[in-house]
Amino acid sequence: MNRSLAVFLAAGGSGALLAGAFAFQYLGGLAPCHLCLLQRWPHAAAVLIGVMALLIPGRLLPLAGAAAAATTAALGLYHTGVERHWWEGPNTCTSGDISSMNVGDLTDQLLANTTVIQCDQVAWALFGVSMASWNMLASLLLVALWIRAAVWKP
Repeated sequence: MNRSLAVFLAAGGSGALLAGAFAFQYLGGLAPCHLCLLQRWPHAAAVLIGVMALLIPGRLLPLAGAAAAATTAALGLYHTGVERHWWEGPNTCTSGDISSMNVGDLTDQLLANTTVIQCDQVAWALFGVSMASWNMLASLLLVALWIRAAVWKP
């Protein structure tokens, strides 16, 4: 596999994961939680990095793509741990005690008149694996593609 193909597949993979997230949101009616939204940004960055990497030779951009994919994989791992109650998540999107929230956060939530989507509740799963976990696994594969592009020699 040459550099361009690896970059195309890695950036395209991030684009596909991002498109899937938007499809679940807008077609499937599954509103994202705070951690879900955070996982989208590195994918968007990876797509942009991929476009640049197809135009500009070198290792720096594929390494930046690998860093973006690794970031969303790490966020997916963190989110998986929150869903499985291995550790606590942000107090703005996990169920339970709100006493640790400050008045400003509570007021913002009330004034926004929106439903807080719980980060510690699995909204959708396939084979017992949540979207956050699937994102982590897929993103690790994308990291491998980015690294393949970075080390490719003509």
